[in-house]
Amino acid sequence: MAEKIKINRLKVVLSEKDISHKDFAKMVKKTPNTITRICNNEQQPSLVALREMAIALEVDISELLVPTKPKR
Repeated sequence: MAEKIKINRLKVVLSEKDISHKDFAKMVKKTPNTITRICNNEQQPSLVALREMAIALEVDISELLVPTKPKR
């Protein structure tokens, strides 16, 4: 089985902000199941949805993505 590539950090950010999947789903008008699948990197949000999530969480959109290269 191929290793799942982690693309988003939504689970981490929700944990840091102490927001449940269910509460966040209400904030962004998605189902709790959709948020769980995104948090588990089983599905990825569209760029528009990712932007809405960043706005709802009051973070820069880049904080919701796994970096592709280390910061200098």
